[in-house]
Amino acid sequence: MEKEIDEKKQGSSLVLEQKAGNTKKLFIESYGCAMNFSDSEIVASIMTNEGYNTTTILEEADLVLVNTCSIRDKAEQTVRKRLEKYNAVKREVNPGMKVGVLGCMAERLKEKFLDEEKIVDMVVGPDAYKDLPNLLREVEDGRDAINVILSKEETYGDISPVRLMSNGVTALVSITRGCDNMCTFCVVPFTRGRERSREPQSILGEIKDLWDKGFKEITLLGQNVDSYLWYGGGLKKDFEKATEMQQATAVDFDQLLEMVAIQFPKMRIRFSTSNPQDMHESVLYVIAKYPNICKHVHLPVQSGSDRVLKAMNRLHTRAEYMALIDKIKTILPESSITQDMIAGFPTETEEDHQDTLDLMEYVKYSFGYMYAYSERPGTLAERKMDDDVAEETKQRRLQEIVDLQRKHGLERTQEFVGKTVEVLVEKVSKKSEEQLSGRNSQSLVVVFPRENYKIGDFVNVKITNCTSGTLIGEAVGYSDMQIN
Repeated sequence: MEKEIDEKKQGSSLVLEQKAGNTKKLFIESYGCAMNFSDSEIVASIMTNEGYNTTTILEEADLVLVNTCSIRDKAEQTVRKRLEKYNAVKREVNPGMKVGVLGCMAERLKEKFLDEEKIVDMVVGPDAYKDLPNLLREVEDGRDAINVILSKEETYGDISPVRLMSNGVTALVSITRGCDNMCTFCVVPFTRGRERSREPQSILGEIKDLWDKGFKEITLLGQNVDSYLWYGGGLKKDFEKATEMQQATAVDFDQLLEMVAIQFPKMRIRFSTSNPQDMHESVLYVIAKYPNICKHVHLPVQSGSDRVLKAMNRLHTRAEYMALIDKIKTILPESSITQDMIAGFPTETEEDHQDTLDLMEYVKYSFGYMYAYSERPGTLAERKMDDDVAEETKQRRLQEIVDLQRKHGLERTQEFVGKTVEVLVEKVSKKSEEQLSGRNSQSLVVVFPRENYKIGDFVNVKITNCTSGTLIGEAVGYSDMQIN
């Protein structure tokens, strides 16, 4: 649950520019967090070089891949229904179609998918995408294919991802893979392996390529970006075994963030996701120093109760989290702060729930990602704790959290009324062709009349009205970030 899941993107069938000479068709769908969508871009790049062009027409596909998520039961059930659909098409329309499962469910349910249910031809874990061409040859020779081995080194730093479903303005840049935090509710360490970081120059090279292609904003992405640490390769936990020279020349997250900000002063920079125990003052000062780094900190807390935080194996206390919030508000007074929250974790009492609501009152988050606890197979909580909070209690507590967040969200957006904010235009508004939509530095959605502005412009917008999640205003000219 340490990951932002955009419900609007779930199940997107992804398309990229057709490559002349490619004759085979790839249909690829993605579920879950931003990391999964980033991984699908890596897969698409690999398969383009193997002679595949993407298609949105399932029935014509030679290869169907679904990139899966294990973070919530809802995602798994959706993927199972999609696999049933794929196999119906395979039986009735296109018997030559091959079906593969990628990502976190692949690692967790490998034997079930291949041997017991026989609903896929290929199972590929998050660290094995470069092996896809070999696995596909195994399938074409009539054998099931599987590679879910977790790597100590793989970061895909040498793959230049194809940008899928891109608006040409914003892009994800993966900087770490895996996670060392054994939160008891989370399956990520078991499906994506231990934490390792990507070589800085390959990150800067990817951003340079995006800049040359006209992109205006990047998000540095990882399960836990703040613990980024490059010392020549290998797992983060092995840093203490590195040579003195490796340790002395290591690059951590604040240094990487500053490198990107300096080298690309007209590129807007975001990052996600942070873990409270790994976010240090040095990062906050870098954000404050550079105007092209967005003033938005996504800081998952999950619960406001010390007792529940300990049961979750979160490596921070309520007091430590609040002290970090105080630092953010002092060093970055203009920053928005956003949250992840779980309602109804095992053993959670009404007092624990009230602690969460009280913490929310202290922080007054701009927005958040809020879920009722859903027991995930393979996690420590599933193995060692009873899911003992009644479903109706979970849903009631979740609704109270959502209602309070909506109240705080409105308070936060109202603070912008009368102010002028910089907006990067990302798209035409869904409600009107005459309106443009983008986000400000605080990651709040801003809508304003189109006039002569276009997607990709940096525009100063004076805010005249708001809802709990959207700022409404009028353009007053281009911002300093605009390149004419």
